[in-house]
Amino acid sequence: MSRILATHTGSLIRPTELLSFLSAKARGAAVDEDAYQLRLSESVDDVVRKQVEAGVDVVDDGEMGKASWITYLYERVSGLESRPIDLEGSSMLPPSRDRQAFPGAYAELDALDEAAVRKSSAQQQAPSAWFCTGPLRYDRTAIDRDIANVKAAVAQHEAVEAFLPVVAPASAYWLTNEHYDSEEEFVFALADVLKQEYRAIVDSGLLLQVDDAVLMHECDTILAGGGSYDDYRRWAELRVRALNHALEGLPEERVRYHVCFGSWHGPHAYDPPLRDVIDLILQVNAGAYAMEQANPRHEHEWRVWEDVKLPDGKKLIPGVVTHHTNVVEHPELVAQRLVRLAGVVGRDNVLAGTDCGFAQGAFVKRVHEEIQWAKLSALAEGARLASQHLWSR
Repeated sequence: MSRILATHTGSLIRPTELLSFLSAKARGAAVDEDAYQLRLSESVDDVVRKQVEAGVDVVDDGEMGKASWITYLYERVSGLESRPIDLEGSSMLPPSRDRQAFPGAYAELDALDEAAVRKSSAQQQAPSAWFCTGPLRYDRTAIDRDIANVKAAVAQHEAVEAFLPVVAPASAYWLTNEHYDSEEEFVFALADVLKQEYRAIVDSGLLLQVDDAVLMHECDTILAGGGSYDDYRRWAELRVRALNHALEGLPEERVRYHVCFGSWHGPHAYDPPLRDVIDLILQVNAGAYAMEQANPRHEHEWRVWEDVKLPDGKKLIPGVVTHHTNVVEHPELVAQRLVRLAGVVGRDNVLAGTDCGFAQGAFVKRVHEEIQWAKLSALAEGARLASQHLWSR
């Protein structure tokens, strides 16, 4: 295709009508299951239509059927147990040097996120953590539903292609092992579960996108706790091996691997440099790598590719608009970002993407919905302008 395709990283803001069902489910309240499934399929159809109207070529279901990009998995797996935890004066998010350096800022950010969750979901129960207490077993019911919903919507609205985002073994967070004999056995058991989800998506004809924010951020967490960079590398390399185990047998060209440094609106002053972790990313058996390149902490890192060779046959999906700000990027800026990267790795090896999702989960959005769609429209227009420039030479 003689142009740069526009896509994004997956999570989009859920409509109010769907949130009422997700809120009830979060409280453990009874819902009309038929009415919920109808509302969910309508929400997927609507969000696919809006993506196509915004000019997005490679679309997804917006993660409409998930309460969170991480914890959705726990609803699909047996062998897990949820327990209330006391977070008085603390946060569920892991420690980091960023938090240590900016404690006041993070106190306000945590309060905003927690208030949003409680208001939107009307949850009154205590926060909970998840524990693995038995052998992990996967239930395909929800993924089969998600596949059917997005394929029906894509057929109706004629997108170029579609993907489904799913979690990586490293990012299955807030999950403590109490069953398996070793960390490695536990991580690979999780990979075996995810392998079934990954295979279901690829076998359906959709693209698979693996989301792996925690792989990058854990570097800061380990160093904040007194660990070393070597400790982090050992932690990460185990999980990259597990991810490749889960991807085994899948064609790389059907797999996208998304990494970021966390979607929260913090300073991110202690994110590891991309140059220090790019080898971990490239070890993953994927055909395309999506990563942050639009926010001011990471925009300069496009130059990494001047020194690091993109493997033959691989593509990059740089973030060219970001969820980190309410400012809507100008299409000319989007085009500039794409053209300069294409000048390094080749125009045929670049898609236009976003830094991360516009909603951390169903109840925590990063920008207003109006801004989300304006940013995606700017992304698509910027991809069109970049394509005109790159293919008119």
